[in-house]
Amino acid sequence: MKKTIAAIALVLGFGLTAKAQETVTPNIDPNAPVMQFESEVLDYGTVKFDGNGVREFKVKNTGKSPLTITNVQGQCGCTSTTIDGKPGWPQEPVLPGKSAAIRVKYDTKRPGPFEKNVTITSNAKEPSKVVKIKGVVEAAPAAPTPAAP
Repeated sequence: MKKTIAAIALVLGFGLTAKAQETVTPNIDPNAPVMQFESEVLDYGTVKFDGNGVREFKVKNTGKSPLTITNVQGQCGCTSTTIDGKPGWPQEPVLPGKSAAIRVKYDTKRPGPFEKNVTITSNAKEPSKVVKIKGVVEAAPAAPTPAAP
């Protein structure tokens, strides 16, 4: 008798667990903006120590309504999305069929290879998009040796 009750409880438990794991598919607006990048990986190549670390991602709105980029966030403090005190992304909506640039800056006073993520938040069908920057920063130049007297 105890085994029968335990078996029934076990079956009911599995049934409730399976029901709790159902997922709801969000309604996706068919007219929502779509971000299409020229490239999702921006390769700096080899950069001189303390060289220009500013680069741009080119993005086109291939959707049917205006694209509004609300935030761009670097993976760490070495990657900035604020250039000269201003956001590196368009503050005005990007109209359908139009393109814009998203500027990022890597701290080139950090020698060696790097690969960092940049997260772009918007009202697009894919509201959070991760793109990458990568490259190599050359070693710092050697300090000149003082002349012998």
